Amino acid sequence: MKGSKEYFGANRFSHIYVEDRAYEYPITHMILDRFQSAHVVSIKHYKNVFNRSKQNFWLQKRHQNIILAVKDAPFLYEGPDICEDFGNKHFYYASTILNCIYDCHYCYLQGMYQSANIVVFVNIEDFFHAIDKKLSHLDSMYLCTSYDTDLLALEGILPYSREWIYFAAQRGKLTMEIRTKSSNYSKIEDIQPYPNVILAWTLSPKEIIEKYEKGTPPLDSRLNAISKAIDDGWNVRLSLEPIVRVKDWRRLYTDFIHTICTSIDMNKIYDINIGVFRMNKEYFKKIGRNRLDTDIFSHLIDVEDGVVCYGEEEDMKGTLAKELFKYYPSKKIYI
Repeated sequence: MKGSKEYFGANRFSHIYVEDRAYEYPITHMILDRFQSAHVVSIKHYKNVFNRSKQNFWLQKRHQNIILAVKDAPFLYEGPDICEDFGNKHFYYASTILNCIYDCHYCYLQGMYQSANIVVFVNIEDFFHAIDKKLSHLDSMYLCTSYDTDLLALEGILPYSREWIYFAAQRGKLTMEIRTKSSNYSKIEDIQPYPNVILAWTLSPKEIIEKYEKGTPPLDSRLNAISKAIDDGWNVRLSLEPIVRVKDWRRLYTDFIHTICTSIDMNKIYDINIGVFRMNKEYFKKIGRNRLDTDIFSHLIDVEDGVVCYGEEEDMKGTLAKELFKYYPSKKIYI
């Protein structure tokens, strides 16, 4: 899409850092072949570059590079309490990529990591083996694979969404979510839908996207991708988060709900979750000190158990839920 970082020209990355042990993996050669003009730098361990102190995350964000690395155990993590588990007993996430090509002002990753460069773990099979081992001891698992990145946005150069879908398709005890802001559905539309795979689109009002979600596709592009996915038979989740408190937020989000629900066939939507802006207190303080191009961290905020939130959180969630109830069954809305 013109003007979007979903387009990856051959000169997209000036440098590619490669761990010595990563050279033996096919994904490494796929990336190096794709970006032949990039300067390749061999390194001993990705953390020597990624975790280096005194890096400028926001300067790097404008000139991101790739780090190709081999992940060591653990490969699987229990889902954090701050995230929605959708009623699943065994909730886990796995991160084959760290960091995102998008630059959303509210993203927690900019408070978590020292570097804005993208880490790709090339040993995806080791993730699969770890999940199979855990599955052998469980009756079910709910797995999120796109928490620390946007997998589908990167699908044009790295087919990890495809790999995860094929993996999940063979494991009936596994329910897997791939979450995205991308309009890149065309990269996976040749794959048949599987009942245990959920494609989840994060949506925001047009005004929020334009002001706070730098580099992401516009709302109508995401809605078009959703329409194609549900028509093809995929389970599609709508993730309406984070709700951001801005001037006239009540009208803004009421209009937003109407736009969504009159643009796509809501009868084909798998479920919906609503979430208000929340963040770890230390991440919030770090980003607020260093990110000067946004007002999102200047609002009066409450703190509960180390998590920053709005005092009007319940009112905000309730407002969106009330509007959604006009179009969609309440029992399939997670608040």
